[in-house]
Amino acid sequence: MAREDRKYSKEHEWVQVSGETATIGITDFATDSLGDVVFVDLPALGAEVKQFAKFGEVESVKAVSDLFAPISGEVVERNTSAVDSPEKVNQSPYDDGWLIKVKVTNPSELDALLDAAQYQKHTAESGT
Repeated sequence: MAREDRKYSKEHEWVQVSGETATIGITDFATDSLGDVVFVDLPALGAEVKQFAKFGEVESVKAVSDLFAPISGEVVERNTSAVDSPEKVNQSPYDDGWLIKVKVTNPSELDALLDAAQYQKHTAESGT
């Protein structure tokens, strides 16, 4: 279920902004679709991510899926716990299974994202 305190991309990533830092992860809809996540590939510290551009991959028992940044910024933290224990992405996609934190470079990009209600509607309509 989408959480009200985040914004969402149509590619099933979420972002939660606190000050100048944005935490990014994938939604429970994405983890349900993927199945068991077995590998997570994330960018290096200091890497620049651009809104809607690929920043990494998750591999599940079903497929390898690209990760797309919901907002631009510089990677300031990687969730090494999720890299070491990828099952955390499935077990807790909104909490322990977050992926990266970035220093936001353009806060207005949030306007291009969906709120929780819009995201729920998007997943119900598209099924993807």
